[in-house]
Amino acid sequence: MLLRYANLVKYPRVFRALTGLTPPEFDELVSDLEPRWAEAEVARLSRPNRQRDIGAGHPFELEAREQMLLTVVWLRQYPTHVVLGFLFGVSEPTVSRAIQRVLPLLAASGRDTMQMPDPGKKRRRTLDQLLEDTPELTVVIDTFEQRVQRPAECSAADTFYSGKKKQHTLKSQVAVDEETGHIVDIADSVEGPTADIKLLEKSALLERLPEGVGAIGDLAYVGIDKLHPTGLAAAPRRKPRGQPRPSEDSVYNRAFARRRIVVEHSIGRLRRYQSLSQTDRNHRQDHAARVRAVAGLVNRQLDRWVPC
Repeated sequence: MLLRYANLVKYPRVFRALTGLTPPEFDELVSDLEPRWAEAEVARLSRPNRQRDIGAGHPFELEAREQMLLTVVWLRQYPTHVVLGFLFGVSEPTVSRAIQRVLPLLAASGRDTMQMPDPGKKRRRTLDQLLEDTPELTVVIDTFEQRVQRPAECSAADTFYSGKKKQHTLKSQVAVDEETGHIVDIADSVEGPTADIKLLEKSALLERLPEGVGAIGDLAYVGIDKLHPTGLAAAPRRKPRGQPRPSEDSVYNRAFARRRIVVEHSIGRLRRYQSLSQTDRNHRQDHAARVRAVAGLVNRQLDRWVPC
């Protein structure tokens, strides 16, 4: 039996296992993507170097919905194009072209799901007394690394080699709404050895936060308050050099860790998609688009149980 929407939708548990989405969530995704698909098709058919008239040429082997399904399965399971082509009953080049068409649309849709916290919204949380000196309304920032294939040139290989992971990696920065767990920003991917604080500065995320919204991170972000335009940012307390850590700092850091655990959960949801967990096979191309596409799918899943 070929992997097709009409067949797969009859088995909701299998559908969710393969895509990470329930059939209604996928249908909603398709509805959201259809206008972008239509615009992309008009641009493709109207390009100046097109040699055929509009309407000429062989039609797609897979209709739009099937191409979207194929791409989501690829993001979730990350099979090779040969295997994916076998499952959908199409050739390997057809798989490649379908992913190239749909991935940018998913990345754009993912951006649409990313909304910064609203400072005017009534908050439901109260801060731990220990953390009263930290901003009340925040995004929580962290990064994760994905292993990539070793570049052929030695100079490029050195650039991507992460001493922390002992691998060649790409690093992605994720910002999460502390209250809801929704992913609100994905920075462009950078070489694995890039320091988290340097990536934060390069992304200019703190400058794009709404007025009154702060940011918190782990020990990699010590000094983050100096990057925030109004100083609404905080990191755990670092152990004094050559001295034992004060007991009150340990208590403070534990409370701080409880507050920022939400970003770890969100990164965990991202990495359930094997396209962000397995070794990257796309030669480091379109990595940020892939992360944003998956972030949009994760945010759709969170909408099932997070109140708007």
